[in-house]
Amino acid sequence: MKSKIRHLIAAMAFVLPVSATMANTGLKLDKAPIDIQDTESLQRGAQVFVNYCLSCHSASAMRYNRLMDIGLSEEQIKNDLMLAGDKIGDQMNVAMDKKDAKAWLGAPPPDLSLIARSRGADYLYTYLRGFYRDPTRPTGWNNLVFDKVGMPHILWEWQGDQVLKVGKNAEGEEEKTLQLVKAGTMTKLENGKANTVEFDRRMADLTNFLVYLGERRLNAIRLVM
Repeated sequence: MKSKIRHLIAAMAFVLPVSATMANTGLKLDKAPIDIQDTESLQRGAQVFVNYCLSCHSASAMRYNRLMDIGLSEEQIKNDLMLAGDKIGDQMNVAMDKKDAKAWLGAPPPDLSLIARSRGADYLYTYLRGFYRDPTRPTGWNNLVFDKVGMPHILWEWQGDQVLKVGKNAEGEEEKTLQLVKAGTMTKLENGKANTVEFDRRMADLTNFLVYLGERRLNAIRLVM
């Protein structure tokens, strides 16, 4: 068992975060404002994760009762974050059956326990804010940092609609940017300019929680060595 754990840690050492500039596209990632000591941010991120991500993605490294480590009471967890039928000691596993997921989506959505360690916080933060309308895609959505992404934009009502703009930078190289054309409940269009502060903060909270999941999982693995 310990040998397997050592191999897992060794493998994770080679799963390096994506660099600040995407190698294939030249896209510069936005800096994620991460602070896993900010318990209020982690609580908000956990709420977003349970309400919008957990229907498809598990976080099997986390049990509901461990959310008390970020300052939530057992009553708050049961009332606000747990799905019907779950127990306080259960892992945060998706309710969707893997066979159904494969039939409906082509493949089961990945567990997100270590996604921040494999992709990097900046990648996740940019990805979560990088969806845009694309009528050529089956879902109607694409993503600036993950071209031809299969995942739909589940938070579009919060963010609104963005469109892709392709131009040239000062060096004459192709540059891709996003333009907000329809405001959501957490964004505004003011005199033709986009105000996305509220949505960006919420995505920072979600990214913060995903980073916390990855750090907690890695620390747990180290403890049993």
